[in-house]
Amino acid sequence: MKQLMLGNKAVARGFYEAGCCVVSSYPGTPSTEVTEEAVKYDDIYCEWAPNEKVALEVAHGASLGGRRAACCMKHVGLNVAADPLFSISYIGTDTGLVVLVADDPGMHSSQNEQDSRHYAIAAKLPMLEPADSEEARTFTKEAFALSERFHTPVIVRMVMRICHSQSVVDTEERIVPPLPDYVKDQSRVMLPAQAKKAHIRVEARTKDLIAFAEESPPNRWEQGTDDAMGFITSSTCYQYVKELFGDTYPVLKIGMPNPLPEKKFRDFAASVKRVIVVEELDPILEDHCHKLGIACEGKSIFPMVGEFSQSLIAQCLGQAQKETRALSDPIPPRPPVMCAGCPHRGLFYTLKKNRCMVYGDIGCYTLGSFAPLNAMDLNVCMGASLSGMHGFIKARGEEYAHKTVGVIGDSTFVHSGMTGLADIVYNHSASTVIILDNSITGMTGHQQNPTTGYSIKGDPAAKIDLEALCHAMGIEQVTVVDPYDLAATDAAVKAGLASDEPNVIISRRPCALLKNVKHQSPITVDTEKCVGCKSCMQIGCPAIAVIGGKARIDTTLCVGCDVCTQMCRFSALVRPEGRDA
Repeated sequence: MKQLMLGNKAVARGFYEAGCCVVSSYPGTPSTEVTEEAVKYDDIYCEWAPNEKVALEVAHGASLGGRRAACCMKHVGLNVAADPLFSISYIGTDTGLVVLVADDPGMHSSQNEQDSRHYAIAAKLPMLEPADSEEARTFTKEAFALSERFHTPVIVRMVMRICHSQSVVDTEERIVPPLPDYVKDQSRVMLPAQAKKAHIRVEARTKDLIAFAEESPPNRWEQGTDDAMGFITSSTCYQYVKELFGDTYPVLKIGMPNPLPEKKFRDFAASVKRVIVVEELDPILEDHCHKLGIACEGKSIFPMVGEFSQSLIAQCLGQAQKETRALSDPIPPRPPVMCAGCPHRGLFYTLKKNRCMVYGDIGCYTLGSFAPLNAMDLNVCMGASLSGMHGFIKARGEEYAHKTVGVIGDSTFVHSGMTGLADIVYNHSASTVIILDNSITGMTGHQQNPTTGYSIKGDPAAKIDLEALCHAMGIEQVTVVDPYDLAATDAAVKAGLASDEPNVIISRRPCALLKNVKHQSPITVDTEKCVGCKSCMQIGCPAIAVIGGKARIDTTLCVGCDVCTQMCRFSALVRPEGRDA
């Protein structure tokens, strides 16, 4: 049956049709919706894991247990999962194991735009790369078959435009392979003696995969009517080339970027007068051409950074660009901002007021780095705030501990922050750790995590007690504060900074966008008392503006959090009498 699907939904459909039984993931844009769609199939067990390393290990365990399994993550999540990935490549598989990774060219929601094809090359794993939703479905199914044929995990690489664009898919029925008997095999124990033999098997497997790549259906040679140029391309770039030139020029469309065929590249290059390689990010296909002695043009024409488009490719090739529509009026920039009523706003305002050095982390609280708060000094990766802060204090001297804090979300703390806290306790720095507990995984779209008490399906689940956990890890001073209460938040921060011992502040208030959060009525402005001092603008709340020299509250945005009322020295921001006392 034909359906219109997002690329991510099509991958989930591929999981279902291939008989995948276990999916373990950590949410990360642009990969999140794959697991959110997969959980809608009752025949697939799905879960949110604490991090991507755990997700891959769970999926591998399920594969060893005889069921087809998968894990999903974004490109930076593959960094976290790299440790087991390389070992599992040596160990191999009998039942299909698929690693779905979504790259983010253009960094729409990421701190870098790394190219995950390098992981396939480094780990010596086959990779498939869909160029539309139907390929996302069929390549996912092919990945399981490939995994079992060559006894290897298979990586399926998506990119943001394929994940979040729609095209027609032709769905099929689900087929579940029979559960095999479990057979003990101690060659899977990766002691050095076994690992040396495994490496030999991996190299032999790679040769077999190269031979397969020569005839692999995902690597498709499309004929053209003009041999003046020929394009070697993949993923979204394939779509842009076809939109620009249709069937005019031959195209070698690569759907299996690792390992790459050799004869097919040489034969294609020999059939055209000029070879042009079009690929986003790193020159993987182009370098393969150079390795084979094929004269080609790639990054000498196209940029190394950012997301490609039809118009960019046309411009780089000196081709006429298709007419597009655009507004004639200039559009003012609209930087990202924390939502009205965001519980992190009061905390970051307090940190700025106390002139703290703030080592940040990954989450929606990263938006605290923007004006007017400007309350974050840097961020690196999930969990780095705590270990990074510890190193910063050790370098600057313990006296700097009284000026420095590390902030981390509840989900990120469970993901990879606990080890940083363990390092702080074990090696002792008077660090102030602030866990921003908003009762959800916020930035990726409100996924549950081990601290929320609910499973991926919303069913009641075990809930990690953050206070008890911090105490158990050796923190004696654990303070819980409501960030809507500026005075209490300020007192907690000052007490934490004054301490000579490691301490934890839990800034606890549910995300303002959660469906079960009941908001108070909007704040109003007493224009007689308002002097236009703009103190209320210091928190960067999108519900507050100053127009005509007076503060104005957008009642469609205001959730009545009362943070601004605590800042106004003239009592001009008030709650209407008799409402939400």
